[in-house]
Amino acid sequence: MYDEIKSQTLKVFTELLEKTKLKSGDVVVLGCSTSVITGSIIGTGSSVECAEAIYGVFYPLLKERGIFLAAQCCEHLERALVVEREYAEKHNLQIVNAIPQPKAGGSSAATAYKIFESPVVVDEIKADAGVDIGGTLIGMHLKRVAVPIKMENNKIGGAHVICARTRPRFVGGERAVYDENLM
Repeated sequence: MYDEIKSQTLKVFTELLEKTKLKSGDVVVLGCSTSVITGSIIGTGSSVECAEAIYGVFYPLLKERGIFLAAQCCEHLERALVVEREYAEKHNLQIVNAIPQPKAGGSSAATAYKIFESPVVVDEIKADAGVDIGGTLIGMHLKRVAVPIKMENNKIGGAHVICARTRPRFVGGERAVYDENLM
């Protein structure tokens, strides 16, 4: 089962990186229900093994490009996020005191906390892009304006995947000229 999940994860994140203009220093928010991936109802079947399998595939892709990850916790930790201390300090983010566990924060966030070099948990961020695996509702952590990405690869296990990127707001009306590189 995990071989197929790893293959699907690689396809999703490779496509995400191809379809976004993410650069070193940017951050991707990940909401991930391992319960849904493995065929259970969200919040009922947390799987550390599943989280470790998918992180083993996508996390190196982000890290080698200098892209940060923000792993969203579940509602038991108020959808707080696990980030690297370096990112939190650079962006003056409010650190909160919690260590995610598989059944209180979720297996995805607990795995991030385990593998990050210097993990901290923060209240909120404004991410440059996002991946929602299994309906975890990441929109609250995306910059304005979120733009859905039409994904050919939109399943990991039993979970539907929705991805988004962000762009600056358009201001100025009909006479304005816009920078195509920011769209």
